[in-house]
Amino acid sequence: MDLTGAGLGSEPFDYRAAVPRAAFDVEHAVEKVRPICDAVASEGAAALVRFAEQFDKVTPKHLRVPAEVLAQCAEQLDPKLRAAFEESITRRRQVCELAEKETSSPSVTVAQGATVTQRIIPVHRVGLYVPGGLAPLASSVIMNVVPAQVAGVSSIAVTSPPQAEFDGLPHPNILALCHILGVDEVYAVGGAQAIAMFAHGVPGLCERVDMVTGPGNIYVVAAKRLMRGTVGIDSEAGPTEIMILADETANPEHVAADLISQAEHDPMAGSVLVTDSAELADAVQRATARQAAATRHAERVHTALTGEQSGIVLVRDLQQGLLVCDAYAAEHLEVQTRDAEQWAARVRNAGAIFVGGWSPVSLGDYSAGSTHVLPTAGCACHSSGLSVRSFMKAVHVINYNQEALMELADSVETFALAENLPGHANAITVRRPKTSQDQDQEAQA
Repeated sequence: MDLTGAGLGSEPFDYRAAVPRAAFDVEHAVEKVRPICDAVASEGAAALVRFAEQFDKVTPKHLRVPAEVLAQCAEQLDPKLRAAFEESITRRRQVCELAEKETSSPSVTVAQGATVTQRIIPVHRVGLYVPGGLAPLASSVIMNVVPAQVAGVSSIAVTSPPQAEFDGLPHPNILALCHILGVDEVYAVGGAQAIAMFAHGVPGLCERVDMVTGPGNIYVVAAKRLMRGTVGIDSEAGPTEIMILADETANPEHVAADLISQAEHDPMAGSVLVTDSAELADAVQRATARQAAATRHAERVHTALTGEQSGIVLVRDLQQGLLVCDAYAAEHLEVQTRDAEQWAARVRNAGAIFVGGWSPVSLGDYSAGSTHVLPTAGCACHSSGLSVRSFMKAVHVINYNQEALMELADSVETFALAENLPGHANAITVRRPKTSQDQDQEAQA
């Protein structure tokens, strides 16, 4: 896609519309998951078992995974993999505790005897969804559990689809990570029915939660949309995406590998290069074709890379490239340019920004210490990735004494009457000190 001539006239150019994304019709999927969610609400565990047989092709022996199975999976981990898990946990917890947690409760004295304090309170109970489809995303356990724990969430439940090859249990790596993190409430339930289980609760099995987080397929997203209001959600995550802003200094082999790394997730994944160098664009195309043909998931990667949501955008300079990046608001944005830190600092919209040639998205997916649960579909222009603050509520505590209220009484009464809400005004008036005339009138009444 050549945008070198775009945006030169007096009329503003819509860069966001110029770079297409994969079609992701959540509203259509909502109607498909509605009967599933309704069945879970009315039938409970029986519906969960029926849907596991229908969608996961397995009858779970246990809807809630026994604690001894979690411990066994942790014991059987390959030592090298366990070390990788623990390093990822350490770095994610470090960033959560030092950079993301907001524990202060500032109190403002707005007048003598009048204070407003903001209390930061963690959500009480959270249900965390871990996908198990094309790839068992054990890393999502870390990305969801660690910030919830640092936030102070007192009750954490995890669910992941049952797998036929693991006797109806979630993937052992997912179970092992739950044990390592100290989470013992784990369910073998996937899809829309898992979201409904968390939202409604299932008697004798799972207590309802206050909030559901974690990525999933379109039916999981649709169920989160349907259940929103019954339960809080983090976001509606669409297909994953990467955009790379690069100039002639970028290594085409690195750029190609990073584009492929996201295409590997899903046939609908978006992989977009934005560059002002035609030479780099050509080199990346050659490198991508060669590397994609040799990768394990070549068919999936090919489908993603040749879809309308992927491609190369040629711009006249990096300034225009920055406009494209901000308009697209990518889930993952890599900046592989000369003076990469300076260009990265000018980015306004991105879920996460990876600076320079040595900070690939794969690093953030696992062990950088950052979150990998990020806004997709352009939502990075208004939303943030999952963090400690996602699991916290801000509550204002208002504390006025009598003198402070009376100082403001005329103002509040005037405001309330101007809005034609005399009852609001009266709630102030009845608190005014009574004069002798008021007392006489009350006695006569």
